[in-house]
Amino acid sequence: MAAAVGSIVFVVVVVGGLGSLAGAFVASLLIGIVQTFAIGLNVSITDVAAVFGIELVASGAMARLTVTQLAPILPYLFMVAILIFRPRGLMGARES
Repeated sequence: MAAAVGSIVFVVVVVGGLGSLAGAFVASLLIGIVQTFAIGLNVSITDVAAVFGIELVASGAMARLTVTQLAPILPYLFMVAILIFRPRGLMGARES
C-alpha cells in the first residue's frame, strides 16, 4: 500500500513544510479538496482559458484535455508552485 500512497504523502509533507504537523494537516486537506473538485469538473482547458480571456485553438489535442484528466497531476503541480514561491512549505518555520 505504501507504493500507492507514498508519492502523495511526500507531496503533502513538502507542501505543508517539513516538521510541521499543522502544515501537513492543512496541505492534506487542501490537496484532497482540490483533487476531488478537479475530478468532478467536466470542463476543457479551452473553457478554463476562456474564463481568463485567453483564446486557444481547439484543434489541438491539448485543448481537448479536461480538468478531470489532469486531476492526478494537480498535487505535483501544486508542489512545484509551493517550492518556487514558498520553499519552506505552507507552515514551515524559517531556520535561524
